Amino acid sequence: MKISLLIISSLFIVNVFAQNTIVLNVDSVGPKINKEIYGHFSEHLGTCIYEGIYVGKDSEIPNINGYRKDVVEALKEMKVPVLRWPGGCFADTYHWKDGIGQQEDRPSIVNVFWGGVTEDNSFGTHEFLDFCELIGTEPYLSINVGSGSVQEAMEWVEYVTSSDESPMTELRKENGREDPWDVKFWGIGNETWGCGGEMSPGYYADLFRNYSAYIRGNGFQKVICGPSADDTHWTETIMSKLQGKLNLTQGVSMHYYTLPTGNWGSKGSSVDFEEDMYFSTLHGTMKIEDYINQHLAVMLKYDKEGKVKLIVDEWGTWYDQLPGTKGGFLQQQNTVRDALVAGINLNIFNNHADMISMANIAQIVNVLQSPILTKGKEMVKTPTYYIFKMYNVHQEANLVPLELQTEDYSYEGESIPAITASASEKDGVVSVTITNANPNKTVSINCSLNKDLKVADAKILTSNSYTDYNDFGKEEKVSLSDFSTAEVRDKQLNISIPAHSVLLLQLQ
Repeated sequence: MKISLLIISSLFIVNVFAQNTIVLNVDSVGPKINKEIYGHFSEHLGTCIYEGIYVGKDSEIPNINGYRKDVVEALKEMKVPVLRWPGGCFADTYHWKDGIGQQEDRPSIVNVFWGGVTEDNSFGTHEFLDFCELIGTEPYLSINVGSGSVQEAMEWVEYVTSSDESPMTELRKENGREDPWDVKFWGIGNETWGCGGEMSPGYYADLFRNYSAYIRGNGFQKVICGPSADDTHWTETIMSKLQGKLNLTQGVSMHYYTLPTGNWGSKGSSVDFEEDMYFSTLHGTMKIEDYINQHLAVMLKYDKEGKVKLIVDEWGTWYDQLPGTKGGFLQQQNTVRDALVAGINLNIFNNHADMISMANIAQIVNVLQSPILTKGKEMVKTPTYYIFKMYNVHQEANLVPLELQTEDYSYEGESIPAITASASEKDGVVSVTITNANPNKTVSINCSLNKDLKVADAKILTSNSYTDYNDFGKEEKVSLSDFSTAEVRDKQLNISIPAHSVLLLQLQ
């Protein structure tokens, strides 16, 4: 199998490296990889917000104004560039005015989508935006279109961003915030084809135009609700309905979750699985590249200059919830398999940096493919956490085009590429991230350079088994470690990547 951004004209690699080659053209840098591609998602779902991010000022858990201190420090280290809130499905039942003012005076809300729990709205607009400032990330707010109104949306934008003399500005000041927040990312509706209103694409496209006309601000990035998975009909309809008004949006969202079984009713375990589920998970996650290409083809048909970008603002693995956890909380563990999923997806997003401007893994703490898990006073950094920490070198770097030739990883008659890779350059350092999906063998690769470079650093994430994970009260099984490589000789570097591993190679 051959995967390439450019056509390989000739390769003169021999012996064990003949099947697997990476050719790096370091002098031919491509588009900037937006840091927002490494974004995250936080929804009022399970213990993502309460217990995960926010425990309150009076909690015995060490906190900074109610925010878990350990989580704050871990997220700063991971370098979160953008964080989406308050949903997700929850966003289209959320009325922002319920979450402002004195916390003890705020009305409660029943979370009808996720567990039917009653929330006290103690975590609202101020708490979220202050949290973003605390960890140094850009906020991405999702507007309630399903059960909200244009006026409600317009007032929220004014409350958050306006410095003019106005009722909403005065209300914000009364609630303790003198200066406006800097919020440029606004999602207008979420999954409006489903939990966000069960709308038809044509109806929603008209509704988006109505909302977008009133969501005004310098530098705003307004996101139109796009498709699920491979639904190109939705993309076709909303893009066609925006003809002559493409300036109303800067991005089309896309959601795709990786299910090992492909069956929403029985998705498979996050910890108890064999090679069949391992293979089907990686096979399923690689489908996202085909879906991305299909939607981009439709978008470019209506927007030939490619001004409207694709935003993959929900992605990641979705398994059956862990036994003994509360229904609707979507709590799962996170293994080496998930690290491979994260690495593969981020390589794909990097290689589409010209048209993908943001991506947001679901979700940031305790829900689905979380980088962080919490339980009481304890916190765990998952394998996915370490992938984001490893890959943050690509943020705001320039894509380096690469030519990749890879052997297959085959299982029971089906095959996927054993290797995925992406590369970037920033401040004279070339960073290459490589995944080896094969759980049974080390894969040897020849990396060919077009200029003299030396290995400056190399890190690897691997473990004894692809089912290994980090658990509460136990020593970490999965983290980053130094990786020894051979020296570059005659602009050639031969490396051997262990089974089920992700590698960062930095050259200078």
